[in-house]
Amino acid sequence: MPERNPDLPAPDADGRAHSERLRDHIRALIENAGGAIPFVEYMQQALYAPGLGYYRAGNEKFGAAGDFVTAPEVSPLFSHVLGNQIAETLTAAAGDTVLELGAGSGRLALNLLRRLRELDSLPKRYLVLELSGELAARQRALLTTEPELAARVEWIERLPESPINGVVLANEVADALPVECFVLADSDVVRRGVTWRENGFAWSDLPAEAPMQALVKDLATRYQWTPPYFSEYCPSLGGWIETLAGLLGRGLLLMFDYGLPEHEYYHPDRAMGTLMCHYRHRAHDNPFLWPGLTDITAWVDFTALAAAGRSAGLEIAGYTTQAHFLLGGGIGDALEQARDEREQLRIAGEIKRLTLPSEMGEAFKAIALARDCPPPSGFAFRNMAGRLAP
Repeated sequence: MPERNPDLPAPDADGRAHSERLRDHIRALIENAGGAIPFVEYMQQALYAPGLGYYRAGNEKFGAAGDFVTAPEVSPLFSHVLGNQIAETLTAAAGDTVLELGAGSGRLALNLLRRLRELDSLPKRYLVLELSGELAARQRALLTTEPELAARVEWIERLPESPINGVVLANEVADALPVECFVLADSDVVRRGVTWRENGFAWSDLPAEAPMQALVKDLATRYQWTPPYFSEYCPSLGGWIETLAGLLGRGLLLMFDYGLPEHEYYHPDRAMGTLMCHYRHRAHDNPFLWPGLTDITAWVDFTALAAAGRSAGLEIAGYTTQAHFLLGGGIGDALEQARDEREQLRIAGEIKRLTLPSEMGEAFKAIALARDCPPPSGFAFRNMAGRLAP
């Protein structure tokens, strides 16, 4: 995870020019809308505008040269443990397919398939839904190092029409769904929007429609907020889960992301929300800085995600921290298999980064939504699904 640091390096000339093109695109939308757009629309464009948005353009995102590091980049041990769990699920569900949503650098897919080959559990198909053509090209280049595995991988631009039996995998995907931002000011609910001023984009207050008013006031009453209280919610989360659930015949939706259950997400002390931006391994809180070059995220409300799963006919098979999932899945076995002391020290360092609360172990969570399939063993160490009640 990046560290908070206000001293952000300036982009090069190409990066700055790209950001300015996206800025002009969003500015035109604002002008056409009469002077302001909801933040959720700004975030949609900043991340996904075709050819311009952060996830639709060609800038480096993952690893040392990018903006952040994900668990598969930290260590192949994450993919190793995940391979154990997916092998269990493919057997239990009589499944033959893994679908990965947004495969990033491709390293998770490569190491996951390597582990499944070791377990003699390779799926018939490994589908990758990737919105970025540039990222898909990088993934293909990486997978070609293993022709036997690459032959099983198929890149798709839309979800399959027929249900699949197996695993739908989403590692750090839900946090990039655009969010509505709001503020409870005294007894009034304000929808946060974006306008254009002389020096660039800026926050703008918009009227909150009835559904937002009702949702925010209900949360404010239950969690006893003291105004002003800033936060957000993801309006597309329910529809996204419903779509994925409709795709699943037998098996699991298996997701990893940073987030909290509702009662922690909307705790009275969390009065500034969770919206965060990542740029060159630094975290900052200005979503209007260099659009197209900066990732914009919000933590995941796992209670809302679980409720969406139940509404879509899925069972909450497991919910736990990344640390507990990896420990339950056998990450410690790697230490016993180390060839020498030097390798043992390297593995111990990787395990610490993946599992320590001060690193990725506590903030990141794992959740499994199941249909006609038992939970994998990674949730046996400590299943915290009971904490998802509102």
